[in-house]
Order: sequence, then C-alpha cells, then structure tokens
Amino acid sequence: MVSKRILIVEDNPDTAHSLAKLLEMSGHTVSVAHTGQEGLAAASACKPDVAIFDIGLPGMDGHELARRLRRQLNGADCLLIAATAYSRPEDIARSLDAGFDVHFVKPVPLVRFLELIDP
Repeated sequence: MVSKRILIVEDNPDTAHSLAKLLEMSGHTVSVAHTGQEGLAAASACKPDVAIFDIGLPGMDGHELARRLRRQLNGADCLLIAATAYSRPEDIARSLDAGFDVHFVKPVPLVRFLELIDP
C-alpha cells in the first residue's frame, strides 16, 4: 500500500472524523474540512492525491467545490470522489459533469474507498 494524501470535505463532523480515522488507520494522511471554502484552503495546503466530498455542503456545494478544485489543481492528478445521499441518475450525471471521477451513495463501505484509493 502506498500512503496517499486525502482530503475529506463533509459538513457532518462525526462522519468526517470517523472516515478520517479509518483512512488514517489504513496508513493515509488525512485532512478534514467542513465547508467548500475550507476545502479549497485545505487543498492548497495538503495537495491531495484523493478528495472525498459531500455534495450537500453549506454555502458552496460539492459540485462547485469540485469544479473549483479541478481549476485550482491545474491538471494535477487527483481522484475526486463524491460521497452523498443524492442517488438519482441525474444526480450522478451532475457529479460527473462537475469533475468527480466517482459518485458513491452514502453510506459507503470503507472497503469501497480503499479499493479506489489503493487498487
């Protein structure tokens, strides 16, 4: 396994910190933010290999955050994962159009994240 820098942007602190702890126990370095603006600042600081975003964030939603992060990274490789309750086909299409590589519907088993992060 190769350790990755992972950014989680989730407005539910319990969900964010639980996932962060599990990913840290798997050997990854994890940063957590709770809003889109915090997420952009954290991405600048940590230069993530993987970013996991909720869509229903306060203020800037996950779709706008994904678009801005893609611009901010300027082509740098980052696996961008949506982890959300939005499950309709149009929700998935909208996430992919915004720049996400994968759209998961919560709750997402940790093994699914790990399969993508460290294939």
